[in-house]
Amino acid sequence: MRNEAKTTGGSVSALVDAPPSRSFRARPALWLVMIALSTAICAAAILIGTHKFQLGPAAIVLMPILWTVLIGGFLGVQKWKPIGGRARAVSTHLMDVSIVFFLAGLGTQIGPSLTKFTGLGPAILLQEVGHVLGTVILALPVAVALGLGRTAIGATWSIDRESYLAFAIQRFGVRSPEYRGVFAVWVLGSVFGAVFISLLAGLLGGMDFFDPRALALGLGLGSASMMLGGVGALSILYPEMAGEIMALAALSNLVTNIVGFYAGVFIALPMCQKLYKMWSRIFGRDDLGRRVPRGALIGAAAGTQSGSSGQAHLGAAALESRGASGIDTVDVNSIEEDPVVVRTPRTWLIAFAATGVAGFLLNALGTGSLLPLDAVGILILLALTAIALVLAKLVPVVPSSIWVLALATIASATFLPMGPFVASATQHISVLFAGLPMIALIGMSLGRDVKALRSLSWKIVIVALMTFTASFVAAAAIAQAAFHF
Repeated sequence: MRNEAKTTGGSVSALVDAPPSRSFRARPALWLVMIALSTAICAAAILIGTHKFQLGPAAIVLMPILWTVLIGGFLGVQKWKPIGGRARAVSTHLMDVSIVFFLAGLGTQIGPSLTKFTGLGPAILLQEVGHVLGTVILALPVAVALGLGRTAIGATWSIDRESYLAFAIQRFGVRSPEYRGVFAVWVLGSVFGAVFISLLAGLLGGMDFFDPRALALGLGLGSASMMLGGVGALSILYPEMAGEIMALAALSNLVTNIVGFYAGVFIALPMCQKLYKMWSRIFGRDDLGRRVPRGALIGAAAGTQSGSSGQAHLGAAALESRGASGIDTVDVNSIEEDPVVVRTPRTWLIAFAATGVAGFLLNALGTGSLLPLDAVGILILLALTAIALVLAKLVPVVPSSIWVLALATIASATFLPMGPFVASATQHISVLFAGLPMIALIGMSLGRDVKALRSLSWKIVIVALMTFTASFVAAAAIAQAAFHF
């Protein structure tokens, strides 16, 4: 998801932006329309409900998250009343709050269960190996065999969320094949990741091969939206374990957010670059993905070694100068640049109020719980969200996603003085419903990505889905082994 781990530098006052170029002050009517529309989409999705179809031993679970993506995406791309750049800019501001609010809800699911997970330490830590190495081992050879060339490196060294995208720009440059691979997987993950992982989790969960706890740990992909989709599917298949599934997935996601990026940069990427050369020789492909005599290594393949960034850049330039018409590419410049809402105390207040009210109403609609204590729980989650956003500005090296998960987990830990109260106030708040607005806002912003999606080849789509699958399945398999051996 586009803004999941997004933080910027600055002080507390940086929450209020100095007007940048192409900035504007949104009219109240625009805020009202986007808030009402996103809430209505979520309400409609909840009313459509959950439907499960059995396919032999497996199951396909269609749930509100899927309906939210479909309805929001349709509104985002339709031409009759198009959602323009200013409306999408308002959505982005709302999304920045709703994502952290959702993660706060996840944290309050972890805290009360911490004492239950003391024996799961090895599984929680070992499954991270699957996230780091699964994509390199399983998805990379497919990408090379399909002829993606060095684009395969960017597409398979991780599931490519925002932090990886920023790193790829600095490490390889925006015109490099590696960056095109990162960009393509990022776009597909942002738009379709939650739906794909929810369907995959439903299929695997319905086969009764994996322990539900192992699948829950596998969902710690570093993406809040993908995790939400997978948790929703597993919670429907295993309703008696819904709370434990949510807590384990959230805890795994926290571990991934803390160590996953550094493991990816210092372990997965160098390994990917070395294995890329091996697979290129085996499949007889050069750096443009063209077929060459088996075992040959030509062009800039030697420049893909870890630590040889200058050589890699020269190799990329040489390849581009010779013409890259033989390789499938993605147009990295085709995402529309939206204007930016000037952020003031008033806009933050609107975003927080909208997130809280929508979360309360959607939770009531989805769970049937309409208790005064639920309103207290919503206020607690909003307070944790605000603290996390401020801390992320004070200490920009730690993203708001980690701050809020850590704070919410500690605040709801039942062995601490305030823990029982926080846990009881939030126990009836289902993040599967209260967190839906962020999914709707992502779908409504799809118009910004349409050109980029159209530029993707079928090969990179297959590789992206392989990357998502490999990360999830490899982590779940390692967790399964840790549980049973």
